[in-house]
Amino acid sequence: MAAMAALCRRLRALGRGVRGVQSPAGPPRYEESTAEFEFVERLLPPSRVPEPPPHPKYPTPSGWSPPAGPPPDLPYFVRRSRLHNLPVYLGQRQGRRLTALRRIHGDIWALERDLRAFLGSLGVGEVQAQVNEVTGTLRLRGHWGPEVRQWLLQRGF
Repeated sequence: MAAMAALCRRLRALGRGVRGVQSPAGPPRYEESTAEFEFVERLLPPSRVPEPPPHPKYPTPSGWSPPAGPPPDLPYFVRRSRLHNLPVYLGQRQGRRLTALRRIHGDIWALERDLRAFLGSLGVGEVQAQVNEVTGTLRLRGHWGPEVRQWLLQRGF
């Protein structure tokens, strides 16, 4: 117990001594060096994904194709992902196969009508679809990934 009290007295004495020290007036003096920043810059992650390099022919071996020219003049627009891919995703929910089309801007109902007309031209019956205006997502019942991707590329997205 006595050792603890002695320790407390020493710590209090240190605290008083630290308060008595005065710091120099004004901002600290330093010199900024930019010569070494190039070594730090290499370690920083890129701020955005660079544009893909040009290829001799499309689609590339991975199946990727760039958008064809300027965006089409339609009431809706489908933005590509940050890695320049079309936002068409396949999945399952409660045993049902689903195709999700995301990143839709503009008139999502016009896109749904056009997509239903396209799938109808393939000889498919009425395809069930779910439109979510808040998230800009269109879900179709069935796996229609390759067909929807090809349709989007033909439309210029």
